[in-house]
Amino acid sequence: MSRISPAPRLDLSAFPDVWRVDDLARAPATISCGAPALDAVLPGGGWPTGAMVEVLQRTPACHVWQLVLPALSRTLQDKAGPIVLVAPPFHPFAPSLAAQGLRPERLLCIHADRRASRLWATEQSLRCEQVAAVLAWLPEARSEELRRLHLAAQQHDRLLFVFRGIVESRQASPAVLRLVVDGIDPIEIRIIKRKGPPVVQSLHLPATSRRLAALLQARRSLRSGDSQPLPAAGGERSHVLDRTAALP
Repeated sequence: MSRISPAPRLDLSAFPDVWRVDDLARAPATISCGAPALDAVLPGGGWPTGAMVEVLQRTPACHVWQLVLPALSRTLQDKAGPIVLVAPPFHPFAPSLAAQGLRPERLLCIHADRRASRLWATEQSLRCEQVAAVLAWLPEARSEELRRLHLAAQQHDRLLFVFRGIVESRQASPAVLRLVVDGIDPIEIRIIKRKGPPVVQSLHLPATSRRLAALLQARRSLRSGDSQPLPAAGGERSHVLDRTAALP
């Protein structure tokens, strides 16, 4: 009686774009977003690393830095490489970056007009060993293209934020976390996709930090003659990173 030899085992490491069952069961590591109210409703207590976070907005640059800067600052403490910005709609305001503890020279901005160029630059940045995190503005990306980026972030354990228009909320996305960010002050955040039960209510976060509010109050007090001590230098810093200069 002849015996049937077992089929050779396929080496899935040669196919990085294949989504494996063990990937589905693996919970990504997280890094705090710096806002306790938001951390409390995010799976794992923060932004997932090695996965895509999709931020949907009416205005492409509104409140971006309030959301991501605390996590980026913590990431740069552990990694020596740059943070890559792909097709940012505005130049970051360097003095405010420095005030927030994020050195402007740690940013690498890639300007690309075509959709294909943006996608290529984002994927190559995710696969670069020296890169610490990637922020990409991809308003025209399709679901299958986003999936490829998500897998690249997963394979290389990168912190990845993708910013798109609010109208894209109706389309399917491979992102493990999707947020709609709207409003001016306060900022309204709606979590439309996460692991676990849905979040029914929106979150409302102040557009200004506690430190900036204290500084403004101290200035008003000085003008009125009621002198108040300024906040300690070690406290929470201003959110003024959102002051930007338009691209030429």
